[in-house]
Amino acid sequence: MGKSCVLFLAICLASLLAASADWNILNQKTKSGLKISLKNYCESWRMNVELNNIREFSVVPSECTSYIGKYMVGTQFQSDTEATIDECTLYLNTHCDLKKDGKDAWIFDIDDTLLSTMPYYKKHGYGGEKLNVTDLEAWMAQGKATAIDYTLKFFNDVKRRGMQIILISSRKEYLRDATIDNLVNVGFYGWKSLYLRGVEDECKKVEEFKASVRTELVNNGYRIWGILGDQWSSIKGAATGRRPFKLPNSLYFVA
Repeated sequence: MGKSCVLFLAICLASLLAASADWNILNQKTKSGLKISLKNYCESWRMNVELNNIREFSVVPSECTSYIGKYMVGTQFQSDTEATIDECTLYLNTHCDLKKDGKDAWIFDIDDTLLSTMPYYKKHGYGGEKLNVTDLEAWMAQGKATAIDYTLKFFNDVKRRGMQIILISSRKEYLRDATIDNLVNVGFYGWKSLYLRGVEDECKKVEEFKASVRTELVNNGYRIWGILGDQWSSIKGAATGRRPFKLPNSLYFVA
């Protein structure tokens, strides 16, 4: 009886291993019977990240890193980013009755909103490697991030309108000098305030930290007309202002 059970388990295990070896995304179909290509699968994954349906992922699926990399450095990402900025500008032109009393404010995130981390992620598998925070922060400390051109233009447009520009980033406080130097060197200057995470904030989720800063601003009389960020955690929570806008980013997720 014991030998029979062992033999049965061995057969089951062999069947499972064979099934795993035969599994391939290119052989799969949707529930409706639609055959899935690798491009279909990766684009659906990317889209659901942007829709905030896929959350808390630590890495981009290995079969999609090449696709995501091509998207992030390609013309489609540029087009999507430009379209977002165009909507920001349209909103400013048509829905913002600025008081011009020093309390009109627009909030910007920093990483992958003003400064691009693509040079770093390009060397780390386009999100396919689990993030090494120490390594990323060492790169940030070098101050070599490049400007995102479309948001630089919008940043300057907001500044010309006399609005107070407030930067709220999940970067740690010890990176303040490197962050300021990097921003100024690539053309971002003239903001009102820069909020980074102090030691007391490091145990908070990013969404909680940023919401608390915005709440403080509102309590101090600021009118937050808009927020621009690349993560949902930058535009969700308390005191989100009149209108939040999200830039595309499928490389990583920040809660």
